[in-house]
Amino acid sequence: MTTKDFTVKWLAYALALLPVWLLEAFVLSRYPLFGVKPMLLPLAAIAVATLEGATAGAGFGLAVGMLFDAVSAGTSGGMILALAMLGLGTGLLAQYVLRQNLVGCFLCSVLALFCMDALRIGVRLLLNVAPLEPMLNVALREIGWSLCFVPVIYLLFRWVFYRVPKATVL
Repeated sequence: MTTKDFTVKWLAYALALLPVWLLEAFVLSRYPLFGVKPMLLPLAAIAVATLEGATAGAGFGLAVGMLFDAVSAGTSGGMILALAMLGLGTGLLAQYVLRQNLVGCFLCSVLALFCMDALRIGVRLLLNVAPLEPMLNVALREIGWSLCFVPVIYLLFRWVFYRVPKATVL
């Protein structure tokens, strides 16, 4: 893959990320359903990791984590590492255990969202911020609402995946 092909590929993924971020930041954040807002940026990282594999998933997860921390209030930089690790894990899982399709993306999304919320709940429990039951209630509603967007996000990034240059094997 030439440098131009590489640049075009990741620029296309970045442009596909833009409507996902705009939808999350400016539309869905204004109209929470059941009192929660969906997390779409992590789903975008998981979709790319499912399609591209572990290395590309980790890199795209790192970039999405930087965007997430840059535009989200009250974050401490943890999403950068978390999304990079989720991208790596999702890519490995999709490459070697699951299939690189919508079902695989959905299963990886469920697992990743549960891991993210478990980590957030664990930190808040250690800091004694809130009791467990209300945090679980909010987390489950957030995960359910977020999973509704997996097919749309996956299809968007799959559309990009099939139209960008691929590495050639000689």
